[in-house]
This record gives sequence, C-alpha cells and structure tokens, in this order.
Amino acid sequence: MQIQNNISLKPYNTFGIDTNAKYFTVASNIADLQSILTLADYPKKLILGGGSNILFTKDFEGLVILNEIKGKEVIFEDENFAYIKCNAGENWHEFVMWCIDNDYGGLENLSLIPGNVGTAPIQNIGAYGVEIKDVFESCDAISITTGTLETFTKSKCNFGYRNSIFKQELKGQYVITSVTFKLTKRHHKLHVNYGAISSELDKNGIEHPSIKDISKAVINIRESKLPNPKEIGNSGSFFKNPVIPKTHFEVLHKNFKDIPSYPVSDTEVKVPAGWLIEKSGFKGKTFNNYGVHKKQALVLVNYGGAKGLDILNLSKLIQKTVKLLFGITIEAEVNIL
Repeated sequence: MQIQNNISLKPYNTFGIDTNAKYFTVASNIADLQSILTLADYPKKLILGGGSNILFTKDFEGLVILNEIKGKEVIFEDENFAYIKCNAGENWHEFVMWCIDNDYGGLENLSLIPGNVGTAPIQNIGAYGVEIKDVFESCDAISITTGTLETFTKSKCNFGYRNSIFKQELKGQYVITSVTFKLTKRHHKLHVNYGAISSELDKNGIEHPSIKDISKAVINIRESKLPNPKEIGNSGSFFKNPVIPKTHFEVLHKNFKDIPSYPVSDTEVKVPAGWLIEKSGFKGKTFNNYGVHKKQALVLVNYGGAKGLDILNLSKLIQKTVKLLFGITIEAEVNIL
C-alpha cells in the first residue's frame, strides 16, 4: 500500500475535471481495502470506482481510494441459471461482454454503460427496460466504520428507480467489493420493446434476436447519440427521469401534445428528462468549453478544460428552467463533490 500526495483526479473521472486529491492510494484486494479504511491519519476518505457518476467541483482534501479489486467467477450453476460473482474493480461493459460471450443472459440491455461493477448497485443502474435489481442476487460490502465484510441480499438493498440503500440510509458507510448476479443460461427473457431496440433489430433484418443481437443493438443506439467519455468529458445521463402524478401530466398534455410518458403506477407516470430539457431550449447549447450534448439533452459535456462548478451551475440553470416551464423538479443522477 502506497499513499501518494497531491494527485490529479483528471484520469479518474469521466467528466475529465482536473481537480486534485490531497492523498491517493489504490486497493487491489479486500485485505488492502480493509487496512486502508482503518488508517486513522486520514479521517476523510473517498472511494472511487470507474469515476463515471461523479462531478468534482473542488479539490478533495482527504484520501481518495481507487477500488481496483478484480476478478469474476461462476460460484454456482444449474441447467437454467448461473450465479456469477464479479469483483467491484471490473469494468462494467467488459463484464457484460464476458457474460454475453458465455451466453449468460440478463445484462445485454445494460451494454456500454460506463463505470465499474462495484458502483452499479448503488444507483441501481438501468437502461432500455432493465435495471440491476432484475438480475441482482447479492453484494458484499465492507463497513467503513468497523472494517467487517457483510453480505446484502436484494431485499436488504431497498432498490428503487436509480436508488438503493447505499444512496440513502447507508450512504458513505459501506464500500461494495463484489456483486453476485443470477443470469439465465437458456430461455433468456429478452427485452426488445423499449426505446429504439426493435427498430434497430428490424433495420438489421433480425427477427429472432439473441442476447448478442440485443447487446449490439443497444451499443449501436448508445454510440449514435451518446458521446464517448474518452473523447468528450461526460458522465452519461446527468439527470433522472422524473415521476409525476397523472393529474399533473394531464394538465401538461393539454399544452404540450407531444409530451411522452411511461406508466409507473395507476396514479403516476415517468416523463423523459431529456424531452423536458430539449423543450427548454438547452439541447446542443454551448457555453465556452462546456454545454449540453447536441444529440442527447440528458448529457452535460466538458469539451476540455471546464471546471466542475461550470457544469454544476449549468445543471442548476437547467433545473430552474424546467421547473419554471413545466412545474417539474428534475434531480441529478450524478454525485456532486
């Protein structure tokens, strides 16, 4: 274990924001991580995974711990399911591709989402009709205060829309070290009716898609409208899609006939935040070296050299405008530090 001083965090966040960590270290196994967490000389600690869901607005005056615990294995399987344990430091998309190559179904709709495996359950990542909770079996996590390794079942995680117990009651109290998924080996349950997946499959003449076909369709869709963080700094979707009462939606629909919605319950609907932001005039808008992506209004971008505060202030302006025009509060998905 090596503690470094004054390290730039630019390579460790997909927004490419150039802030510094006063102290920095890497944990490559559970024992390392447990030892680091007990270091009393560094009371302020931050765990970093893939850095895809964080916006740094200032230097971090504590110890940044990069979670690089790697490895994956099938811990149990029968003729229908495989239970796969994947360590937190594995790249999410690479893990999804490994599952697909081995014909393990359930994660194909979550292809090309940035970040690492360990952070996926925290916000219950989701895309194209699938969420982590749909295939989640359990996760192991270390208590920051006691250093003990605990197992959290699905029921303990209190999963919600882009939410979990790790973002609520236990925020900042645990570090996830591995996640176990229950994936199908046959009779895969395919989700093809969300977003543009069906039309993408039709375009390629695919009538009976495999999980690999769905993954390729999702990748094509995402690449067509989302910027690559290696080329343009971003964190993917910056905002959550808001859930509003049906009564509110019906009032809005009178004035905005094209407003889309997805049913959530008998009394609530989900409205795409991207549509609200686009209708508010922000899609493709540029402010010096940062702005809103031209193809996807949900994505705020750093074109190079922008400050975290620039991005934060833009997000607040978008929130204020959407609230003024539609009476809807949109919340940030991204963690802001």
